[in-house]
Amino acid sequence: MNGARMVAQAMVEEGVEVVFGIPGGAILPLYDVLPEFPIRNVLVRHEQGGAHMADGYARASGKVGVCMGTSGPGATNLVTGILTAHMDSVPLVAITANVATHFIGSDAFQEADITGITIPVTKQNYLVRHVADLPRVMKEAFYIASSGRPGPVHVDIPKDVLIAEGEFDYSQPVTLPSYEPTLEGNMVQIRKAARLIETAERPVILAGHGVILSRAWDELREFAEKTGIPVITTLLGIGSFPESHPLSLGFPGMHGWVWANYAIHHSDLVIGIGNRFDDRACGKFSAFAPQARIIHIDIDPAEIGKNVRVDVPIVGDVKRVLAKLTPEVGACVEKSAWHAQIRAWKAEYPPRLRPHGAVGGLYTPEVIDGIYRATRGTAMVVADVGQHQMFAAQHYYYDEPNSWQTSGGLGTMGYALPAAIGAQIARPDKPVWCVIGDGGFQMTFQELAVAVVERVPVKFALINNAYLGMVRQWQELFHKQNYVGVDLSGVPDYVKIAEAYGIPAWRVTRPDQVDFAVGAAMAYPGPALIEFQTVKDENVFPMVVPGTALSEVIPDETYARGDARRPAVNAQPRREPVPATGLRD
Repeated sequence: MNGARMVAQAMVEEGVEVVFGIPGGAILPLYDVLPEFPIRNVLVRHEQGGAHMADGYARASGKVGVCMGTSGPGATNLVTGILTAHMDSVPLVAITANVATHFIGSDAFQEADITGITIPVTKQNYLVRHVADLPRVMKEAFYIASSGRPGPVHVDIPKDVLIAEGEFDYSQPVTLPSYEPTLEGNMVQIRKAARLIETAERPVILAGHGVILSRAWDELREFAEKTGIPVITTLLGIGSFPESHPLSLGFPGMHGWVWANYAIHHSDLVIGIGNRFDDRACGKFSAFAPQARIIHIDIDPAEIGKNVRVDVPIVGDVKRVLAKLTPEVGACVEKSAWHAQIRAWKAEYPPRLRPHGAVGGLYTPEVIDGIYRATRGTAMVVADVGQHQMFAAQHYYYDEPNSWQTSGGLGTMGYALPAAIGAQIARPDKPVWCVIGDGGFQMTFQELAVAVVERVPVKFALINNAYLGMVRQWQELFHKQNYVGVDLSGVPDYVKIAEAYGIPAWRVTRPDQVDFAVGAAMAYPGPALIEFQTVKDENVFPMVVPGTALSEVIPDETYARGDARRPAVNAQPRREPVPATGLRD
């Protein structure tokens, strides 16, 4: 068969059911044969949207997402989406076509060195110069993307290779001697960890995206319940542990809960599980958990010790490591005083839907709370990047596994709208809500056409504060209110944009309108959009200022503006008794 059919047949062999992309001259041979194969082709409106859709599809389904683009600008338009997946360890295969092999290097029409461009943003990439190599390359690409620490793989195929014919043999096993991910944790290290866990008085678990990728949420819950250790999740670890559970503390870091940050700072043992201890979660690395020993479980040895010191490293798949670690842990030190201290912090700094003394207007936490109540916590929430992202992480309580998606590592504005479409295609049985700001919405809203044409019933919660909100907040707090390049007021009319695509839309300006609009959107069988016009100068708190320790978290706006003294954190946690209620009120 020709190279184009080899690519399509390889995708069938790998269980690919849907691809996201746009055709162009170089990749036309592949699109020409796609109708011969049982693969759903989703025509996106911009290649970056296709990459984000494949990303959202992969996160929601656990399968490898596939996106495609033609040579030159078609391929380069995929790069932001590929890097987004790379930073968040999402299994993705990006297939591009290039100019014919004899034109490579001649600056031919729509030629780009996309292989060179994608080297630093992929787990692996290939330029296929011979049709005989295609079956092997495609099999390796899907294997590398989905095994070990997942990530994106790029396959670039010149047009003449897609046309050339050869033998298709997909039966050969993948043999990559230099690539052998460690799955089973070392038992010596696991036993060392167990001994530390048994004797720790103030331990915390920091669960990351690796728990989701490994589908280890049951093992994590069993481990936490056996040991009685509170569970903090990173931003991408949200959904790995039920947030209504008494041991759940939510997420830490720059805009994480005060009590989660205090708990890490005062802990005597931090157990990192499938996380990478990044700067947004840890604050100042040198001041991270100063009294704690650190256990780090991760499948990627490069992450262990990269940012913070580690006392017991365990390399392996977290699902398999936890399955071995939990039975190794014996009787643990009693932790009632530790739990009581955390409850005291929670009582002192409770979540709020409105800032202190706020009168009138609509605040984003009120929107998120309305969506949570209407969906009863059963939705998959796909958040974009900015203030609304943090509010969605804070005020929607995620009890179901893998019910949260966002661009964590790269922070890609515009990610959520196409990613939510991909997630909904992967999970047609589940309600999907896209929470996106007016800035991010204007970057990718052309993909609304895909939601309509493909009949994808995503609900879009557009948070319109007429600002690039997070940038404006930083300008207010750190740049003497010098608001430059952040005002988005005036145009466009978002309701009319939705209606132009054939999507029903509502505009909400008051808290008492939230429930009706959310209910109406949920009742509509197709995609629907609600524009929530929120307070323009709303800020998101708590906040850990970059370069400071988690213990220096600013609880709310009154502290940030100097209206009250910044809270002091004692060197040692208080041990006074507190009524034995659940950790989450």
